[in-house]
Amino acid sequence: MTFTPQQPILELGDAFYDPVAPADFPQTILRFRNDRAAASVGLDGLSDAEWIAHFGRFQPLDGTLRQPLALRYHGHQFRVYNPEIGDGRGFLFAQMRDEQGRLMDLGTKGSGQTPYSRFGDGRLTLKGGVREILATEMLEALGVDTSRTFSLIETGEELHRGDEPSPTRSAVMVRLNHGHIRIGAFQRLAYFQETENIERLTAYVLNHYYGEEAGPDAPQRLLAHVAARTARLAGQFMAAGFVHGVLNSDNINVTGESFDYGPWRFTPTWDPAFTAAYFDHAGLYAFGRQPEAIYWDVMQLAGSLRLIADEAPLVEAMDLFPERFQRELEAAILWRLGLEPHSPEQDRSLIQALERTLRTSEIPLDRFYFDAFAGQLPEAYGGPFAELRALLAAHAPRKSRDHPYWSGNAPCSMPIDEVEAIWAPIPADDDWSALTAKVDQIRTMGDALA
Repeated sequence: MTFTPQQPILELGDAFYDPVAPADFPQTILRFRNDRAAASVGLDGLSDAEWIAHFGRFQPLDGTLRQPLALRYHGHQFRVYNPEIGDGRGFLFAQMRDEQGRLMDLGTKGSGQTPYSRFGDGRLTLKGGVREILATEMLEALGVDTSRTFSLIETGEELHRGDEPSPTRSAVMVRLNHGHIRIGAFQRLAYFQETENIERLTAYVLNHYYGEEAGPDAPQRLLAHVAARTARLAGQFMAAGFVHGVLNSDNINVTGESFDYGPWRFTPTWDPAFTAAYFDHAGLYAFGRQPEAIYWDVMQLAGSLRLIADEAPLVEAMDLFPERFQRELEAAILWRLGLEPHSPEQDRSLIQALERTLRTSEIPLDRFYFDAFAGQLPEAYGGPFAELRALLAAHAPRKSRDHPYWSGNAPCSMPIDEVEAIWAPIPADDDWSALTAKVDQIRTMGDALA
């Protein structure tokens, strides 16, 4: 893959972003470089020194943006509208094409203060970067449309945070995204009644992320695309047993790709009430409520587009979400089980039986998926699984269990105590071997599932 630089974001103009300067860090120690992701955009040939220069010191990549851009957006945070946010500790650094021809963005986290930092220092803890590596690697392996952690560089500063022991080490992270435009970008434009800019952003997204030209029906086409993509994401989250934790409208990408991982967790069992964020006291973003939360966020996009479109076609586009979510949930669970689709009725019966049985049995979710892969549920699963076993056996396998991963005794999983165990030797002894080993294990699982 040859590096193919792009800069279409500049078409939008300076009403959508602010040029910013990256922080000047005391140190730049390379801790993680994702050469698999880099190969997809033609950057895997960089030396470590070049890598640090671009992704620690933010020297521009040839042919792309000459200066980082902090994007402007608003958003609902736990259903409360906040007009004072934006890229507060990150920026858009570069754009390029990937091996599929898609427009990709390199965005940052922890790269310094911007006009939207408010009272924050614009930094990222090293632990936060490690957690994001684990989240994105695991989600990618489990078939979820996710950003990819591209780079993590330690920066030599001491940070003070209220939710982890301080002082703590600092880092700057770069993520590879299919787009950097959030629903909150449309909300900001609607807030200021900037109808021409809503039209401009709608055309930009349709053109560069969906390959379509604008026209009189552009708003409803955009909304239909976003509803379909986010319904798919909601189904993938549920199949993966993943709880994002902060599904605010400023955290929903209009390409339907998940990103920005803070208090994430994987639910140990099929527990609809399981939450990730300690501050989510009402369970707004609990495991089982994530489809509802994402749907609500897409409704905020519909409300923003109402300034440039009639209501009826927008309602019609939103009506796609529930049925599309159900189909995507079925497809994602069948994929994780290593099964081919059968018929709509048979597939739906299987997923309904699976949810019902897993919820009442409280069996570890990853254990079940591991044991049931390719459809042959072991006899050790007793009477409560009889209906589910028969439904599984009626589906043809998508893949066999001949990959070495399936010969192991336990599934690759990511409980919160393991996340803490992977982190513990890093501050204690600067020992990164547990993280390296876990990434290798996750990628082995991904190869077995793919």
